Amino acid sequence: MAERERRITPPYGGVFHARSRVMSPDDIQRALWRMAHEVIERNHGLDNVVLIGLQTGGVPLAGLLADDLRQIEDIELPLGTLDVAFYRDDIGLRPVLPEAVTDIPFDLSNKIVVLVDDVLFTGRTIRAALDALTDFGRPRSVQLAVMIDRGHRELPIRPDYVGKNLPTRRDEVVNVGPLGVELGETRK
Repeated sequence: MAERERRITPPYGGVFHARSRVMSPDDIQRALWRMAHEVIERNHGLDNVVLIGLQTGGVPLAGLLADDLRQIEDIELPLGTLDVAFYRDDIGLRPVLPEAVTDIPFDLSNKIVVLVDDVLFTGRTIRAALDALTDFGRPRSVQLAVMIDRGHRELPIRPDYVGKNLPTRRDEVVNVGPLGVELGETRK
């Protein structure tokens, strides 16, 4: 779960307590390597492909995915970042906290956009990202890469590339970070 969501999800703050590690840093790297090959295969190469990491958890993963794609195809892909705070449909229900700057220094028109995020949960962040992308052009297509798909979708959104499917309870928290992927809960 992104740091911003952890801070604003009831009980409004708290500390993450890991119960178990479900992926090591090496597991994450292997999953990213596999996902990189899947991106290349699905798009028949990398022509017109751009990567956009969602703030905050998707940004480091997008950078790692870009590195893997560069190693495989020897191509430097355009890489951007996107903060969807002002596009969320829960403004007014939760505090709006812009986390970081959106930086998409290229036109998305006629591009294949691969959105990268750490955890896919309800799908609402991805819906907000789709709305935000329209401010930067009209992509040919948008694909979604996530490290963890934990289920519990509230919107009809499905990832194209998944590091790991991890069924969870709604009250559990998934943390993707430098130590790998941990499952636990947030306590006050």
